[in-house]
Amino acid sequence: MFAQRVSVARSLTYRTFPLLSSHSTRTFITGYPRVPRKFEQYPDLNESTDPGMNGGYVNPPAEKRQFRDPYGDWWDKQGRRNFGEPLHEDDDLLGRFTPEEYTHFKPGWAFAMNGIFIATMLGFCGVVYALYPDQPAVPRTFPHDGLLDALGGPRALPALSDKNDK
Repeated sequence: MFAQRVSVARSLTYRTFPLLSSHSTRTFITGYPRVPRKFEQYPDLNESTDPGMNGGYVNPPAEKRQFRDPYGDWWDKQGRRNFGEPLHEDDDLLGRFTPEEYTHFKPGWAFAMNGIFIATMLGFCGVVYALYPDQPAVPRTFPHDGLLDALGGPRALPALSDKNDK
């Protein structure tokens, strides 16, 4: 029953106000919708009057918000924007939530710093190699002339291995 009443009320609304859009009737906003202008009614925009081809919109210069004064009196403190300020057409690339540009060193310094690091590490390895002792411990010594006499002397037969025992 309710659905029938709603459909009857909607059809009466369209008959009474034929120029209301469906959005206006659904949201109860009164007033007639804006009718788009015809092509002939647009201003004459050519390359000299509208070089960016953006319909006469004021396109401010491209400036990353990262480089704006963080302590300035901004309406939007986080985005560093004022109310009503026109947006650049690439605002998604210039906003505060884009990757920050690295400005600490110039790009040419990267090769110099990597070279300094590699030279330092190779120099450190060379110093350690030159000063590190050859043997980690004192060489072992055995009594009886290095066990030569204990093992049978220089003319002793070598011990048999397991492969020769058949």
